[in-house]
Amino acid sequence: MLLVVDIGTSNFKTAIFDYKGNCRNMVTLPVSTIAAEDAAGDANNAGGGSPVEADPAEWLRAFAGAVSRLGSLSGVEAVVISGNGPTLTPVTGTPAIAGGNLSLPAGMARLWLDRRAEAEAKIVSALAGGFVDPGFFLPKALLLKKQDPELYEKTRAFLSPAEYLACALTGEARTVFPSTGFDQWYWTGKLLDTAGLDRDKFPPFIAPGDCIGVISGAAASLFGFSGNVQVIAGGPDFFVSILGSGAILPGAACNRTGTSEGINLCTENRIRDNRLMCYGHPVRPYWNLSGIISTSGRAIRWGRELLGMEGLPYAAFYALADTAPAGAGGLLFLPYLAGERAPVWNPRARGVFMGLSLSSSRRELARAIVEGVCFAIRDVIGVMEETGAPVRELRVSGGPGESAVFNQLKADISGRRVLLPPRRDAELLGLTALGAVAAGKYASPEEAAGVMVTITGEYIPDEGRASLYEGMFERYRGLYRSLKDQFAEYSDSAQAH
Repeated sequence: MLLVVDIGTSNFKTAIFDYKGNCRNMVTLPVSTIAAEDAAGDANNAGGGSPVEADPAEWLRAFAGAVSRLGSLSGVEAVVISGNGPTLTPVTGTPAIAGGNLSLPAGMARLWLDRRAEAEAKIVSALAGGFVDPGFFLPKALLLKKQDPELYEKTRAFLSPAEYLACALTGEARTVFPSTGFDQWYWTGKLLDTAGLDRDKFPPFIAPGDCIGVISGAAASLFGFSGNVQVIAGGPDFFVSILGSGAILPGAACNRTGTSEGINLCTENRIRDNRLMCYGHPVRPYWNLSGIISTSGRAIRWGRELLGMEGLPYAAFYALADTAPAGAGGLLFLPYLAGERAPVWNPRARGVFMGLSLSSSRRELARAIVEGVCFAIRDVIGVMEETGAPVRELRVSGGPGESAVFNQLKADISGRRVLLPPRRDAELLGLTALGAVAAGKYASPEEAAGVMVTITGEYIPDEGRASLYEGMFERYRGLYRSLKDQFAEYSDSAQAH
């Protein structure tokens, strides 16, 4: 049996799986973030982004709460962990158990949504010889050193959420380097030296599927594990979701939905294009061509709150959107509520409604928001195909994948089949595949995924809407281009005041 853990931005998922991919029990607990709107004085921070942080201690509390609800852990042979990122957690102490609780002292974690380090990103990009977004690790570490030198000096290791939990359980600090091609977004010793960062604060690299260490005796006793339970590196959540969705052949894309949206396409060749990221696929010898959209599910949550529906299930919001005509009466929405990553890479971009009129009602607003997210997905897909990489299908994972309305709009606007794997939380199934390979149950991750992943649903594009959405997509792209310079001017003006 395997205990698999995924630390999301808003949810902490923990489950027990067997080696055939069957879930025996699962617990999902909410975790919180502290964003700019929650803290006074953050509006004037430098750069185009705002603070988005989390308390790492909450991840440990969530782990304790989850395993206490799962039942006996005596049959668990290994723990496999993944998490959101790039998130930077400055760990300042060592694991301890006090008052019946596991602790690992750390400063506030700067989440992947935190893109304050715009000036630092320019410095790192120049040193690395390629674009590095403000959301990545080294720009955040440089900004932390500048803003809080005392915390920087106290930091023993910079870790991601998954690595933080693994360190708390084992005492071992490691960085999970997903695959070939990630060099630009991580670091080398030379780059750290040149940037003025201390090498010893950045732990050694290991790969997904490697053993980080064994759960300490104190932690095993606290949580009820048997002896010698290994902690296996899962890596970033999107990486393991690729396996869990079964996107293991060229042309298949894993569409990981959640707070953000990741499109991860399996390709035969490495593709170099600054609008996208490309690195080794979990299945060799393939490559993964990736485009990450910053606020997809978060935009839908925002729309739900905007329309006074926060007390209602998300299904009610999608149902409202479905009552509006296709095209939302000509209303367009840019979902750039926290800047945007692929394919525009602009931390200063902002959300926009275009085409509002007296006839625009709540239902048009709701549909425009969902369609806007789908246009952002199509934008990434379009850039992928411009590079010569065909996108045959979208395999959906994540909570929003439960919505038939959202899935059908994805199919209609992208023009691609949308397929549903057996679990929306594909990262958990991907973690199970990695753990099963580490345990010697399968020869390779693709063999494990081939056994565990089947397709349970399919959405076909509505050809009758193709012309409408084609025209709207061109206006969507044109709207961003026309506003790009104004976004920068607006951001500079806001900072000045």
